[in-house]
Amino acid sequence: MTAMTTGSTSRADANRRRILDVALAELLRDPDASMDQIARAAGVVRRTVYGHFPSREALISTLIDGAVEALADADGHARDTVTDPAEAVARSVLAIWAVADRYRLLVALAQRTVTVQGIRERLAPLRETKIRVLRQGLDSGVFSSPLPAAALAYVHEQMLFAVMEAVNDGLLTAEEAGRSATVAVLTAAGVPASLATSLVARVSEES
Repeated sequence: MTAMTTGSTSRADANRRRILDVALAELLRDPDASMDQIARAAGVVRRTVYGHFPSREALISTLIDGAVEALADADGHARDTVTDPAEAVARSVLAIWAVADRYRLLVALAQRTVTVQGIRERLAPLRETKIRVLRQGLDSGVFSSPLPAAALAYVHEQMLFAVMEAVNDGLLTAEEAGRSATVAVLTAAGVPASLATSLVARVSEES
């Protein structure tokens, strides 16, 4: 590869990253932001944006992919070396919420374009990890639920989506949502509310 080709590729990659960063900021500010608005905010011509993303839907889809990757990274780091299933879930949900809170308006927007099913499919690897932790907790008696681990993972996932919507609708503040969602997820898994609350408080202070 020649130096000229390498330079062109680097510029293209830099443009793409800038467009994605600016697009996220613009869409969070104005969910109806057009490709023209995003191009102007990124300091590029409209053709450059379409050169990387053939449609607004493709751009939003790519942003969602980035969000899911960030969620998976947060989940993995939060649970690293943690052996207790309840603490693993608590640390995971708190870490995931910290990332999800940044993207919650984007998720609401994406449901118009990517579809809920598309988002659910993207979350499949993260869900599989959750299922393993929940199964461990159910087998050891840390969790108690009439639902099997796979079904319980879906319940937890939908609870977090619901909390995101509650924040978007002004029913809950973003500041209290993370802890509240984590306690709710643990109690849904059968952890007594008092224990869930104290665990989440301790983990939050350590984070």
